[in-house]
Amino acid sequence: MAIHLIGGYHTDFARAWSREGLDYTDMMREGIDGALASCLLEPDDIEAIHVGNAFGELYRGQGHLASMVAQVKPEFFGKPAMRHEAACASSSLGILAASAEIEAGRYDCIMVLGVEEEKNLPGDQASQVQNAASWQGHEGFDCKFVWPAVFGRIAMEYDERYGLDRRYLNRIAEINMGNAKRNPRAQTRGWKFRAETFTDDDEFNPVIEPGTRRQDCGQITDGAVAVVLASDRFMQRYAARRSVKASEFPQILGWGHTNAGIRFLDKLERSKGEEYMFPHVRKAITDAWRRAGVDSVVSLDGIETHDCFTSTEYMAIDHFGLTPPGQSWQAIESGLVEIGGRCPVNASGGLIGVGHPVGATGARLLLDAGRQVTGTAGDYQVAGARTYGTLNIGGSLGTVVSLVVGLRD
Repeated sequence: MAIHLIGGYHTDFARAWSREGLDYTDMMREGIDGALASCLLEPDDIEAIHVGNAFGELYRGQGHLASMVAQVKPEFFGKPAMRHEAACASSSLGILAASAEIEAGRYDCIMVLGVEEEKNLPGDQASQVQNAASWQGHEGFDCKFVWPAVFGRIAMEYDERYGLDRRYLNRIAEINMGNAKRNPRAQTRGWKFRAETFTDDDEFNPVIEPGTRRQDCGQITDGAVAVVLASDRFMQRYAARRSVKASEFPQILGWGHTNAGIRFLDKLERSKGEEYMFPHVRKAITDAWRRAGVDSVVSLDGIETHDCFTSTEYMAIDHFGLTPPGQSWQAIESGLVEIGGRCPVNASGGLIGVGHPVGATGARLLLDAGRQVTGTAGDYQVAGARTYGTLNIGGSLGTVVSLVVGLRD
C-alpha cells in the first residue's frame, strides 16, 4: 500500500519563542494550523495524530504531549494521539508508526507533528539537557559536552581507520551554511561569517571537545514541523476534491529502521573489521532502497541527512555509497554533494544550517525531501529531482531511520 505525503508545514527555525512570551504549545498550534492550511485540509480530515518530542520534560517540565494536541487544537478533541521519543529520531518513529497504521487500514489520513523548544535555556544548559539521550554514567568520556565528544570521536575514528583531513569537515559546514542562506526557514540564513570561520582557526572556530570545533556543530533550535500522510483511498477522494492528480504528490516509497545499543563506544568496538563503521546505519539505508525498488545511490537525485555534526554527514556520505568506505572526502572535494553536483546532500542547509529542534528533525527531513521531488523547494531546489533519500539518527546512532521519497505514476 502506498503512503502519500500530502504536504506539511515548517515553522521559522530562527525564532526563539520564549523571547516572544510563547512556548512549545504555540509552536504546536502553528505547526498544526500551518499544515492544514498548506494541504487545504480541515481538522475533520485528520483521523489520528502522532507527536515526536524528545526532551519536553527536561526543557519545560512537560510530558504527555499527545494530549496537548487537543489542548492547542480543540477540533482534535477525541481523536487518537500518541507521543514518540527516540532522541533526534523521535518524529521519524512517528512517521513509521503512522505509515504502519495506514497500511493496516486503521486510518486513512494522519498528521505527524514534531516539536522541540530548546532556546528557553542558556546555550550550555540547553546542550547538556540533551545528554539524557546518552547512557548516563556509562559512556566513558571525560568531557563537558557529551555530544561534541561523541561525534568528535567519530571524526577521530575515521582518521585512525582511513585518514581524515579536517578541511573536509570544515567544508561540509561551509556548504551547509551556504545552502541555508537560500532557505527562508533556516535558523542561520542571516548569519555572517569571516573567512577564518571555516578553518581550524582557534579564535574563530575553537575546539569544543577533541575532534569537534564550533562550526562542526548543529544548532540549538526551537521549532515544529507537521506532515500529513494518507492512504490511496484518501488520496483518491482528496485529488478529486481538489481537481488534481494523486500522482503529483510524493510517496514514501521505502523505509529502513534499525537500532543499536545506547553506549557509543560499544558500536565502534562491534564494527572493527567491518566494511562500514556503522553497519546498522548502512542496513537502514539499504533496507529503504530494497523496499522502494532502488538498486543503489545512483537512483537518488539528492539526500537530506542528519548532520548534527559534520562528522555525521561525513559518515552518511560513504554509508549511502557515494564513495567507498572511508573516502567521503572524494565527494566533498569533487563537488558531488553540492547543489549542482551529481547528488546534492543537505541542499536545505541541514541541521547545521537549518537548525535542529530535536523532536522535529525527522519530520523536517521528510518534508524537505517531499518538496524537492515536487519542485517546490524554492531557491534550494535540486533541478529535476524525482527520488530522494533521507537519513535520521537518534542519540549516538542508537536509532536510525532512512526513507526513500519520490513520485510514482
